[in-house]
Amino acid sequence: MPNVTSEMREAALVSKAWPYEEARKILARYPDGKPGDAPILFETGYGPSGLPHIGTFNEVLRTTMVRRAFETLSDQPTRLIAFSDDMDGLRKVPDNVPNREMLAEHLGKPLTRVPDPFGKFESFAHHNNAMLRDFLDRFGFEYEFASASDYYAGGRFDDTLRAVLRHYDKIMGVMLPTLGEERRATYSPVLPISPTSGIVLQVPVEVVDAEAGLIAFEDAGERIEQSVLGGQAKLQWKVDWAMRWVALGVDYEMSGKDLIDSVTQSSRIARVLGARPPEGFNYEMFLDENGQKISKSKGNGLSLEQWLTYGPEESLAFYAYREPKKAKQLHLGVIPRAIDEYWQFRGNYAAQPVEQRLGNPVHHIHNGPPPQEALPVTFGLLLNLIGVMGEATREQVWGYLTNYVADASPARYSALDALIGHAIAYVRDVAEKPVRRAPQGGEVAALERLDAELAALPETAGAEDIQNIVYEIGKTGGFEQLRDWFKALYETLLGSSQGPRMGSFIALYGVANTRRLIADALAR
Repeated sequence: MPNVTSEMREAALVSKAWPYEEARKILARYPDGKPGDAPILFETGYGPSGLPHIGTFNEVLRTTMVRRAFETLSDQPTRLIAFSDDMDGLRKVPDNVPNREMLAEHLGKPLTRVPDPFGKFESFAHHNNAMLRDFLDRFGFEYEFASASDYYAGGRFDDTLRAVLRHYDKIMGVMLPTLGEERRATYSPVLPISPTSGIVLQVPVEVVDAEAGLIAFEDAGERIEQSVLGGQAKLQWKVDWAMRWVALGVDYEMSGKDLIDSVTQSSRIARVLGARPPEGFNYEMFLDENGQKISKSKGNGLSLEQWLTYGPEESLAFYAYREPKKAKQLHLGVIPRAIDEYWQFRGNYAAQPVEQRLGNPVHHIHNGPPPQEALPVTFGLLLNLIGVMGEATREQVWGYLTNYVADASPARYSALDALIGHAIAYVRDVAEKPVRRAPQGGEVAALERLDAELAALPETAGAEDIQNIVYEIGKTGGFEQLRDWFKALYETLLGSSQGPRMGSFIALYGVANTRRLIADALAR
């Protein structure tokens, strides 16, 4: 955490940046500090039936941003728990794992009691939990891992489980009105683990002795009396969520818009158990390029690995930060703009007063001032350059850059070097291949004039000089609107409907190379 000055704290107390607005909810929760100087507890949840994904990254990232914002507002200690619901029963066999027939034999069992299909860990949950920790460590998140199976079996939840049994009827009163008639007939907040099959049972239960944690239920036609303590039962997830908040003292947890009703019901149950539900907010879900909700079963989402192939981690963090309560499309086409907007905000940071810095996304991405390296060209310009070059190597791109940037080198601009790799991959795999059309009507004379003026330029001419020439031709070349001229340049020279600032592109690509593009266009 960067040094928090009094000026920064005062600005944070009134900042409209959403992490500070969220952090002020926690500040108001404990006006005199959390009792006993206990740490403010942040939580994120994870279902280990699959591998971590872009949604996992976003939730932990956004929660971390709120945590850091709170640390700007207060000197109270904080903790972040990444909680794995690894006692859930295996509901279906995933499509993307080996030994699927073996897994099918263990349907319904807690994930920590299902063998690892990869043969590397003691259970399927242990495998996916290890992937989660590796995932979070990869991005440098500061967190504490927690396992539902460990907490249930180790007795961490026993006192709160007794409270659930004491308030069983009230909890049923919260849940039953939310269920359909068929579900109400078999619903129970408590899910015992069968002593014979090891399956998480969805059966009605009878509370025999709440203080002893004893319940009764039917299993394979036999009445069983069994304790709910020590990992012999788990709770239905909405009740489980509330129980966890109460048992651990969770102060803040966010969730997706699809869980609004669940938050409402779990909050009511937490109050039944005599506790205050955590603060938090519901973020909007991502949409695909057609505006449809992203679904793992449909396969219409964008994976974390895909984003990180075509853009750096900071660009994804930037995209996650912006407008979390607004539904946003998440597809490969949004990556270039996210990269350039990130660098635009990063370039503005140093000159901003403190109140503007606290509203700058890069402040929350980097937990303070960003690295000082500047970016001499935009990602969009790199894409245009590589698109015109066709197949390009990193060394070839640097060859162009050295003509445009005085001290250009991978050592001097390491972030740019990384972006070149992303740009080459994006042009190769994602970008539409350029289709250049022939110039029409007055476009021919305008291109001939541009070629002549470029030929007459002195060697010392820079991007701004070239831009002035392009601009003047557009104003005086008979075009109805200036944008018609730029559109003609993009479509005839670059083969795209939109493009970069032409002065910068020509300076980067080279006057001689650009004149060859013009000659090719005029010859069509």
